[in-house]
Amino acid sequence: MTGPSKRPYHHGDLRRVILDTAMTMLAEPEGVNFTLRAVSRRAGVSHAAPYKHFEDKAALLTELALVGFDRLTATLDKSAKEAPKGFRSKFFAAASAYLDFARQNPSLYRLMFGGEFGTISAHLDPRALKTFDFAVALIELGQRQGQVRERPSRGQATACWAQIHGLTMLELNGLLQPEKVGDNATELALSTLFEGLQT
Repeated sequence: MTGPSKRPYHHGDLRRVILDTAMTMLAEPEGVNFTLRAVSRRAGVSHAAPYKHFEDKAALLTELALVGFDRLTATLDKSAKEAPKGFRSKFFAAASAYLDFARQNPSLYRLMFGGEFGTISAHLDPRALKTFDFAVALIELGQRQGQVRERPSRGQATACWAQIHGLTMLELNGLLQPEKVGDNATELALSTLFEGLQT
């Protein structure tokens, strides 16, 4: 006779297990089209369990998006710390890290920036703002080093975000076709953006 089946979590870990399970399912072919019931079943918990921490699916997706921002900010911070001190090195390291994050987490990236399921509100959460604040701080570093024009840093950071996000989405959607944009389009676009920032 076998003993009782083990739950995949212990007391106090339910929220983490729900998030981890939903994150795994988000990366699968069905993407965001999972249900809370399916998450519960996969996690090995009761159907009511997710509602102890998340009001509904939208709340769960919003938290997944915020986890994405946590991870993206950590990725950007790491890239900047590992790059040489100069603005140029840090700029291209961060841009490359941003693109790699999206390539490795396409479903999560789309959730973070897609605007569906109420995730637009997540962009004003302090955890999401840290990602944008990274860009602002990087621009201000360039200004202090005399490599970036003395203009409002948030506007310059917005321009950088807009272009890099646009490149990211074009790549994720398979639209950066060499027959149309040539070879090394991403690298050349980033170089053009960098040159536009320079003094």
